[in-house]
Amino acid sequence: MMSSRRTVRGLLSFACALLLGAGAGVSHSAEPGHATAPAAESEFLEQNNAAMTRMMTNMDIAASGDVDEDFVGMMIPHHQGAIDMAQAELRYGKNEQLRRIAQEIIVEQQQEIAAMHLALGTTLPPSAASPDQIAPAAKQDPMPGHTHMGTHSPTHEEIQ
Repeated sequence: MMSSRRTVRGLLSFACALLLGAGAGVSHSAEPGHATAPAAESEFLEQNNAAMTRMMTNMDIAASGDVDEDFVGMMIPHHQGAIDMAQAELRYGKNEQLRRIAQEIIVEQQQEIAAMHLALGTTLPPSAASPDQIAPAAKQDPMPGHTHMGTHSPTHEEIQ
C-alpha cells in the first residue's frame, strides 16, 4: 500500500501533467518557422510557469494525520498559485474583462486563504501589497497616481 505522501504526490503529478498537456505550461521557445514571442508574452509565460512550479512544489506536503490540516496545507499554495498567475495577467494582459477577472481572483483567493487560516486557528501571514504592474522604469503608467482596485500603495512623496 502506498503512503499518504506518495499518493498525494502521485495525484499532484498527474494533475500537473494534465495541466501541462492542456497548455498551462506553454513553452515560449521558438519553433522553426515561427517568430519568437514578444518580450511581454515571454515574461508573462516565464512568470506563469514559475508560479505553477512553485504551486506544485508547495502543494507536495507530508501527511500530518489531520485531514483538515492537510487540505489547508495543499489548498493555500494552490490559491497562492492562482494569485500569482492573476498578478501576471494584470502585469501583461490587455483585455479589460480578463484583467477585472484577475483582480477578482486575487481578492477571492486571499479571502479564502485567510478563512482557512482562521478555521484552523493558525496565524495569518503578514499583509502585503499585491503587485499588479510592471515597474515604472519598464512601463509608463498612462494614468499616474491612478489606483488599481485598491492595490496601489502611495509613496512617501505622494503622502506629503
